[in-house]
Amino acid sequence: MASLVSSPFTLPQTTPDQLSSFSKKHYFLHSFLPKKANQGNSSKCSLKVKCAMGNGLFTQTTQEVRRIVPENKQGLPTVKVVYVVLEAQYQSSLTAAVQSLNGSNKYASFEVVGYLVEELRDDTTYKMFCQDLEDANIFIGSLIFVEELALKVKEAVEKQRDRMDAVLVFPSMPEVMRLNKLGSFSMSQLGQSKSPFFQLFKRKKQGAGFADSMLKLVRTLPKVLKYLPSDKAQDARLYILSLQFWLGGSPDNLQNFLKMISGSYVPALKGAKIPYSDPVLFLDSGIWHPLAPCMYDDVKEYLNWYGTRRDANEKLKSPNAPIVGLILQRSHIVTGDESHYVAVIMELEARGAKVIPIFAGGLDFSGPVERFLIDPVTKKPFIHSAISLTGFALVGGPARQDHPRAIEALMKLDVPYIVALPLVFQTTEEWLNSTLGLHPIQVALQVALPELDGGMEPIVFAGRDPRTGKSHALHKRVEQLCTRAIRWGELKRKAKAEKKLAITVFSFPPDKGNVGTAAYLNVFSSIFSVLQELKRDGYNVDNLPETSEALIEEVIHDKEAQFSSPNLNIAYKMGVREYKSLTPYAAALEENWGKPPGNLNSDGENLLVYGKQYGNVFIGVQPTFGYEGDPMRLLFSKSASPHHGFAAYYSFVEKIFQADADSLIGNIPNVYYYAANNPSEATIAKRRSYANTISYLTPPAENAGLYKGLKQLSELISSYQSLKDTGRGQQIVSSIISTARQCNLDKDVELPDDGVEISAKERDLVVGKVYSKIMEIESRLLPCGLHVIGEPPTAMEAVATLVNIAALNRPEEGIFSLPAILAETVGRDIEDIYRQSDKGVLKDVELLRQITDTSRGAISSFVERTTNKKGQVVDVADKLTSILGFGINEPWIQYLSNTKFYRADRDKLRTLFEYLAECLKLIVADNEIGSLKQALEGKFVEPGPGGDPIRNPKVLPTGKNIHALDPQSIPTTAAMQSAKIVVERLIERQKIDNGGKYPETIALVLWGTDNIKTYGESLAQVLWMVGVNPVADGLGRVNRVEVVSLEELGRPRIDVVVNCSGVFRDLFINQMNLLDRAVKMVAELDEPVEQNFVRKHALEQAETLGIGVREAATRIFSNASGSYSSNINLAVENSSWNDEKQLQDMYLSRKSFAFDCDAPGVGMAENRKVFEMALSTADATFQNLDSSEISLTDVSHYFDSDPTNLVQNLRKDGKKPSAYIADTTTANAQVRTLSETVRLDARTKLLNPKWYEGMLSSGYEGVREIEKRLTNTVGWSATSGQVDNWVYEEANSTFIKDEEMLNRLMKTNPNSFRKLIQTFLEANGRGYWDTDEQNIERLKELYSEVEDKIEGIDR
Repeated sequence: MASLVSSPFTLPQTTPDQLSSFSKKHYFLHSFLPKKANQGNSSKCSLKVKCAMGNGLFTQTTQEVRRIVPENKQGLPTVKVVYVVLEAQYQSSLTAAVQSLNGSNKYASFEVVGYLVEELRDDTTYKMFCQDLEDANIFIGSLIFVEELALKVKEAVEKQRDRMDAVLVFPSMPEVMRLNKLGSFSMSQLGQSKSPFFQLFKRKKQGAGFADSMLKLVRTLPKVLKYLPSDKAQDARLYILSLQFWLGGSPDNLQNFLKMISGSYVPALKGAKIPYSDPVLFLDSGIWHPLAPCMYDDVKEYLNWYGTRRDANEKLKSPNAPIVGLILQRSHIVTGDESHYVAVIMELEARGAKVIPIFAGGLDFSGPVERFLIDPVTKKPFIHSAISLTGFALVGGPARQDHPRAIEALMKLDVPYIVALPLVFQTTEEWLNSTLGLHPIQVALQVALPELDGGMEPIVFAGRDPRTGKSHALHKRVEQLCTRAIRWGELKRKAKAEKKLAITVFSFPPDKGNVGTAAYLNVFSSIFSVLQELKRDGYNVDNLPETSEALIEEVIHDKEAQFSSPNLNIAYKMGVREYKSLTPYAAALEENWGKPPGNLNSDGENLLVYGKQYGNVFIGVQPTFGYEGDPMRLLFSKSASPHHGFAAYYSFVEKIFQADADSLIGNIPNVYYYAANNPSEATIAKRRSYANTISYLTPPAENAGLYKGLKQLSELISSYQSLKDTGRGQQIVSSIISTARQCNLDKDVELPDDGVEISAKERDLVVGKVYSKIMEIESRLLPCGLHVIGEPPTAMEAVATLVNIAALNRPEEGIFSLPAILAETVGRDIEDIYRQSDKGVLKDVELLRQITDTSRGAISSFVERTTNKKGQVVDVADKLTSILGFGINEPWIQYLSNTKFYRADRDKLRTLFEYLAECLKLIVADNEIGSLKQALEGKFVEPGPGGDPIRNPKVLPTGKNIHALDPQSIPTTAAMQSAKIVVERLIERQKIDNGGKYPETIALVLWGTDNIKTYGESLAQVLWMVGVNPVADGLGRVNRVEVVSLEELGRPRIDVVVNCSGVFRDLFINQMNLLDRAVKMVAELDEPVEQNFVRKHALEQAETLGIGVREAATRIFSNASGSYSSNINLAVENSSWNDEKQLQDMYLSRKSFAFDCDAPGVGMAENRKVFEMALSTADATFQNLDSSEISLTDVSHYFDSDPTNLVQNLRKDGKKPSAYIADTTTANAQVRTLSETVRLDARTKLLNPKWYEGMLSSGYEGVREIEKRLTNTVGWSATSGQVDNWVYEEANSTFIKDEEMLNRLMKTNPNSFRKLIQTFLEANGRGYWDTDEQNIERLKELYSEVEDKIEGIDR
């Protein structure tokens, strides 16, 4: 999370012998182009990386810094206290209390030792902990909410519990709470007793409410218990008093706590009658300021004090001063560990901002937020922005969260909400030296969970001292945090006409035809739409062109450029001296990029900022990353720093244009539009650029439909069904077979030879299989065109989405799928129909088509009733109420009455359509521009999950502050169920293709977004392959696995090689830990190797490499920390590679970093030998497709992570592994070969008129989308060799041989059209497309023609 300013970027040092032969050759293989491209230079690089040392864990601190051994010269009885806590804030307070007690030399001598729960991961530390417990009198535990560590504490304390004099555990997991023992008071019956105390723990959802109920009990019970005579009541009273002392946290309270417990329960002191004072009670919640005379529980009183402060300057007392609300943890205040809070308060005040710092003692901060930060009369906030310095979710802290309650409070507050965090599990130095950065559990608890509340900007603002355990401010970061909070607050105060807005657009790969790239978004039309709305709303947007096309022209064409210049419009020229003065980290970039200005975004003298200004709005083009076309840099295992041009761009935006809000970085509030279906990358963007990420909708999905020969085939099949029993059956089947061949379906369906006579039964089967394939193509969902922000789909455009939402069973909501309801009416099970249809059983293929058509019809009839004449949904709520009140006249009932499914279950249909009615409201709702305006006005943007709207309609409506999920909550039980089905189908398919043999190893990929959308399905697939089940704890977090017996598994355990994407590594490092533990656990099982391939290969590799079995069983790989992708995609997109060997070298050098559960603090460590050996055993490669809008050729990530050809090169027998893709985009999950999936993709997208015409309707950006699909197809040829020649041939016929199409492409976006031609030539030059010489000559002519045209355009 380090900010740009404080982290120098470095590249690894690569010696000549580490590079393969390609690095000595030319950079670009453009011999197949008529003109030569330029060749670049690469610069020297070096590496500076420090790693976690010692035990390989995240923290090296030990209990010894918290051990106090008294001298005890008086020979007093010794009382030994052992404590375990989550955070270190009690350390200094408890140490002071004990030193004071020992200094008094009265009653007893106290020996104390404390452990941070995280330290117990270390075996040596844990042994020491068990040893310390052996002679301990008293054990204290607090906030132990990490299950695997909670179980370790339980196991150790349980053994000594009966012997010890007292065991006190304050809010923690139930397993640890049950250890409580104070005289006759015990919690071993936790959740079973009927007393009000124990009823607290019975609730399933223990969390903030539980902790707050406990606090309430703390306040009331002592008064009640005082009057109860029994010892039991007295012991219960002392437990409650103990909790009061503990929560009081000050040295005085902790002294009296130790006196009370020792005097009451340590046998040697029972007669001593040690006096102790009652707890000094602090407010449970209130307002605290380090200079105030007291804590306040009334905001008006606090503000009165604030207004009379003598130390405050006039600026601070001004009624116009910005006001920032702070949310603090009471435990830090009462224990005196508050210096980091003081630093933030002082920094804000030094910058002229008033502060209202509120705190709470429990885990629910929503009440104090509403009570102290909102005016009870006007209901308006007292503050302009809020920062939580606790790092935790607003409601629930480290326990169970209540996000809806938190969102409700924050929506009322309605200001930007920042959640900064202090280091908890690491000291400052450990964190700075860690390649992984923050501890994974802290990332889950204090970064991911607050995001679900709507929190943003997870700036680490405080470190921890290894000796005292105290927090201390990290001053540069505190400055950044305070600046950003004030800047966000300014948006609430500044007039719209005065606000400056910078809009940064992406250009990737770097080319004029690619300016404004974003997933499924028409970028310039969206910018135009947003600016028109902002202008109407009072923002200064001068000289905005009349159309979005004119806007594109102005941004991408430099009016002053010479005719041959490729330059974009230049907004600003920055001299080197100015650049250095504005960019404090400029010198740090010289190591990688040399002296400024360099040759990127530069004219040789100045650094160039591309873009165009309209009044107070600047539209800028983000510079390239600089390494895209440089194979030397692409090979490095770690990523590079930004270049001078990149840095200059952001210096311009922040310091010269002086933006108030930006769509990227600096200390400027950052609002970032992100596709709703990509929560993982949105989350990385949110964290890295401190962004408020606002979701936008992907274009409405449509069925791919049929065209040309495929349509003809469909008509022939209809003829066959009506005429098959007449004499024409054989003749029609012959036509079907020859047409299927012309459509290249013979690759997917086994067809008999032409003219061979076949029986009626065989004819049915051939037709059934072709029909099934045609149906698969026709019904495939694809997004048509590109989305424009602020333009929701019309109702009829929403039909295909609703049909697919209706196709899924949702048992948790009591909803049956529409296909299941319809199948039931004809006495069939839908799953059985799916299976038989897949096999090509003709009557079931036909039945499935009828069910599909009827589903569409019923839903269309329902949607039609909610629309006006223009096809837009109007007054959805009113219309739906009337529809759902009709009963017999319900439109779907009317529609079904004319079909064979007229007897469908009315109740199930009504439940389903009520759900679909809610979904329709969400699909057509529009808040994308509304949310942007809220953010620009300094308001709170409601958070919402990202993902697939079909699986999870809660993703809608878009325009929410997009977030992922609790990374510790996956895989869910439902995901595990789905995963088992896919794994069994995958293994079955591989056995069919592999002579009945089980695959020994499967190499597969884990993606961040896929696992968020499916709640961990592909993660669960890995677990099921090796034969383990995930185990969730009482809080629903998955941190453990258990082995499934071979008997239950019913097959051998399959070995795996898991390639985790860089984004998966960042978001789910806990799950990588889980997977590594699972694989190593399985490798160590005492099982026959023919039934456990993990063990078989680990033993072989251990022997070959001379290492232990656990290390040999390393199977969880990714990039080095901070790096992403194998860079094969960049090499392919920029044509900067020579041969496939070079691409494979990239994959191996960048993807061979392993995670080790035995040393998680080390991060990603290179382990290339084990990686190569494990890959060399792979019989199959495997990836997942989980939602309709992103398929294999839509993005480059899929081929970038494909090791199919690489595995063939690594295998001793040189055999190509099978390559499979699981498709769970519909209710009927499929496992296809990679080549089948590439063909399906080509037929439904690249070659499909419905798709490419939809894209071309978006103009300039549509041409780029077509070119991108072809480039990605070449990527698959390069990594897998699984693309058929006819795909390129058909694409050439569609886009090049058709003169009208060719002219449209050239006119609309000549730069992307040039890249399209180049890609065809490259496919031929690299041997992926075999075609006649005439086609190649025509392409070369066109290339020269378009080059001239581009020069003419720029003239």
